[in-house]
Amino acid sequence: MSPSVQTVVLDVEGMKCGGCVRAVETTLLDQPGVQRADVNLVSRSAWLDLTAGESDVDGVLKALADRGFPAKERSLDAPIGAAAAGQALPGWWQQWRQLMVALVLLLLSVLGHLSEAGHLSLPLIGSLPFHATLATVALLGPGGPILVGGVAAARAGALSMDSLVGLGVSSAYVASLVALVWPQVGWPCFFNEPVMLLGFVLLGRFLEERARFRTGQALQQLAELQPDTARLLLSDGAIREVRVGALRPGETVQLLAGDRIPVDGVVLEGASAVDVSSLTGEPLPLQAEPGTELSSGSLNLESTLVLKVTRVGAETALARIIRLVEQAQARRAPIQGLADRVAGRFCYGVIGLALATFLFWWLFGAQHWPEVLQASAPGMPMTHAMSHGIDHGHGMHHGGLGSGASTPMGLALQLSIAVLVVACPCALGLATPTVITVATGLAARRGWLFRGGDVIETAAGLEHVVFDKTGTLTLGRPLVTDVYGDEPDSLLQLAASLEQSSRHPLAYALLQEAQRRELALLSCEDVRTVSGMGLKGHVDGASAQVLVGKPDWLEEQGVAIAPAAQDWLSAAEGSVVAVAVGAVLVGLVQIEDQLRPDVAPALQRLRSHGLALSVFSGDRQAAVQRLGQQLGFAAKDLGWQMLPEQKLQRLEQLRQAERVAMVGDGINDAPALAAADLGIAIGTGTQIAQDSAGLVLLGDRLDNLPEALSLARRTLVKVRQNLFWAFGYNLIVLPVAAGALLPSHGVLLSPPLAALLMALSSITVVLNALALRLP
Repeated sequence: MSPSVQTVVLDVEGMKCGGCVRAVETTLLDQPGVQRADVNLVSRSAWLDLTAGESDVDGVLKALADRGFPAKERSLDAPIGAAAAGQALPGWWQQWRQLMVALVLLLLSVLGHLSEAGHLSLPLIGSLPFHATLATVALLGPGGPILVGGVAAARAGALSMDSLVGLGVSSAYVASLVALVWPQVGWPCFFNEPVMLLGFVLLGRFLEERARFRTGQALQQLAELQPDTARLLLSDGAIREVRVGALRPGETVQLLAGDRIPVDGVVLEGASAVDVSSLTGEPLPLQAEPGTELSSGSLNLESTLVLKVTRVGAETALARIIRLVEQAQARRAPIQGLADRVAGRFCYGVIGLALATFLFWWLFGAQHWPEVLQASAPGMPMTHAMSHGIDHGHGMHHGGLGSGASTPMGLALQLSIAVLVVACPCALGLATPTVITVATGLAARRGWLFRGGDVIETAAGLEHVVFDKTGTLTLGRPLVTDVYGDEPDSLLQLAASLEQSSRHPLAYALLQEAQRRELALLSCEDVRTVSGMGLKGHVDGASAQVLVGKPDWLEEQGVAIAPAAQDWLSAAEGSVVAVAVGAVLVGLVQIEDQLRPDVAPALQRLRSHGLALSVFSGDRQAAVQRLGQQLGFAAKDLGWQMLPEQKLQRLEQLRQAERVAMVGDGINDAPALAAADLGIAIGTGTQIAQDSAGLVLLGDRLDNLPEALSLARRTLVKVRQNLFWAFGYNLIVLPVAAGALLPSHGVLLSPPLAALLMALSSITVVLNALALRLP
């Protein structure tokens, strides 16, 4: 017997880029008992599957803290949305303060540049001591956390974005300090550059955080569907306003018109229309009456209801949906694996490139192309004209990186620092998870629950969709459509009486028809069920044992079926139930399931997307072929009277050539759903936590399926666009920063511009992900 698995969620601090994600994931997987770790840069969380009894959460937290990523365990029983709500205000205040600091730094840097260039008469701001003091304050103040984080990451052997930025800023500061104290080296003093660089980095992080916050809004909006209070109905009839968290199963609450339903429950009193669109995407309201099950987050529209509480807190349907979406956002798509592997080693490669750039221009480049030492003289391109104040007549001058280095060492320094700053593993790390976060949140608001980025990627590449018939293409609520026999009412009364204790869908159809005809049910004794065949037992008023079931089974029991009944049976289009008293056939009942009203347009849309469609059913040949003709299926795409193992065998055959999805009702089709490349469950409602499907479509609308697959395809397109941009940005900008275009075109990328481009690259991938929300 395999050991039980425990799910633990950690909120992880300190992750800034894809390299951080890789380091956190590697650290987690190295811990004993950790079977799986899914780390999300956007939500800064990690979902762990731990082997019960072999793992120590405290040990995992200590290992992360030692690597520079302090974390804490999130309680899965906490109120819905509590974690996000608790972190929102402090986080936003910190981000706004960061924005103000960034803007002040940029303003002072710009004023300093204008003063140096003679455009403004600001002696203090234009002086070298002022810039040295400003750079020192900037590094110790807003730059302090970046430097500390970079050093901590380097000491832990997991270089991060902070490591690169901290190395670039401190290198520029130290080089300027050396030039100030030791003028004979002939380096420029570029104290302005660390200040402007930090300003751009902080500004970029603010914009990135703001965009990332928007990616998680859909999940927060789901959490806000649960009200904070409820009207508890006491035993004496009094009503008390209580916190939702204080409610317990078995208690009763009163819901007024316009109230959100706070918990899962069953209606005891009242009748009203309930809007469930926020959970299932269903546009039409549900008619609630005594016995109707309602889920938390739904909206009572019309009149007062009394609800008996069945599930509270983390057990409610809304809480399970939110937890499923959070876990889906953490599960990586396979396409993300390459980006994470590259990002994990990216920082080391950048430091290597920066070192190579320094050595090349110091030892070889400046001697071979001496003209590059004046590359940013007046009139040169804008990319290297971001700093002014050059004074070639002095051994020491205050300028900017890229403002005309007079020595090979100075040029080598400015180019290597630009390489460190312009590199952006952030874009690589954000490229996939931002899109997955937006897509899963958007889908959840429409009632489509993807179980992870891997599921979205699979859904985007589907080639063949196989449907179960009953409960998927049909409503799963069969009705009696024809009766063969001399006394139809007597026949239905016998059959319904015997079936009244059965939960089979055909039994429901017989009972419903008996109720419609106002036939009283008779008492029964010694009722026995023959699995897969029917029932037999004694019914009051019947002269012998009554048998209700498949015609073939009744024949095996010695019941003779006359030729006229055989002809009627052969022509029947739905399922047929035979009824006999003793060995005498009383009659036959035809029962047909009803097609979903939206099935035809949904299948047409799937076909227009180039998907092959099939139907696998355990129903009779005539019924399946008739449905196939109605919906435009070819004979080769239909399967009837199929046992579960036959469905699995056919699915495996299809999977050898195509990527196949199986669509079922999520209850009886679990083996087939699990065997397909993608299992899709429709209309499973509150059973989502137990489903084996990768995609769950809440509600009863089949036209949600093409919409959900279309979203998956658009999501994968966005992921590929982001990865193309993230890789392309670094492939193009890093050589430019290293001076590849300096000898031929005089183009030099200054570190402030490099910092701005670095920020823009991250913001670009996040904004591109947010574009998924556009129609």
